Amino acid sequence: MTKLSTMRRQTGLIATLSIVLAVSAALCVPVFAQTQGPISPPPTASQPAKQASESMVKVFAPSGTLRASINLGNPVLASIDPATGKAVGVSVDLATELAGRLDVPLQLVVVRSAGASVDNVNQDKADIGFFAVDPKRGQEISFTKPYVLIEGFYLVRDASPISTNDQVDQPGVTVAVGKDSAYDLFLTRELHRAKIVRIPTSPAVVQDFLDQHLDVAAGVKQQLERDAAKAGGLRILDQRFMVIRQAMGVPKAKGDEAAAYLSTFVEDMKASGFVAASLARHQIAGAVVAKDND
Repeated sequence: MTKLSTMRRQTGLIATLSIVLAVSAALCVPVFAQTQGPISPPPTASQPAKQASESMVKVFAPSGTLRASINLGNPVLASIDPATGKAVGVSVDLATELAGRLDVPLQLVVVRSAGASVDNVNQDKADIGFFAVDPKRGQEISFTKPYVLIEGFYLVRDASPISTNDQVDQPGVTVAVGKDSAYDLFLTRELHRAKIVRIPTSPAVVQDFLDQHLDVAAGVKQQLERDAAKAGGLRILDQRFMVIRQAMGVPKAKGDEAAAYLSTFVEDMKASGFVAASLARHQIAGAVVAKDND
């Protein structure tokens, strides 16, 4: 009887233990999934991600988090998703992919003007940024080759006598530009007779152009088209005045290896179709992926 009782107790313990293990295994699955955070969408790059070396991670993200400056002043690069209130766009996608390769968290440092985005990187408020290539900015920032090309255009009122770009640079003509934007820097060098009126942010250019009764508004074609459709009575001149070469940038203080790594990253993103897919996903029209010789 004693042996029989013992065997029954052992059998009962084994059965109970099996049940406990089965329940624990079932409960562990959702707990583990939650610790992984949200599942990322499938990568659009056709090539497998190339993980960065530990030394490169420390250069790009010395705090342990990659800080990316995101400029909302250029709708081709980034905008606010009205459903989530978060920044989205090709620059956000590229920053997310780079953080993944570095295997570090990503922090978006969101601003509303190109000038503020440049300041973020120059003042160590961000580790990388997305900028139009310009010699002035290049004094402190190492640029990659461009990943996308954007066109700069002029906008005037329907009743304006100005119909060609050559008529803009004339005495008495006032031209509204976003302060410290790529086209501000360019037109500062190129316009010699017209007066440049600098507006705090690029999205405010057309409204200030109207409010201040200025003659011309300069900007990214996509932004001008949106604003013209809202305001009415405006037209965009037929010819672009510049091609804006959008690139990624890193402080020169981070060294040549960091600049080279970022350049290789951008070339990978172009060649794999990542940039083109991102532009399509965010329904960006009028911008093209830069080629090797752009």
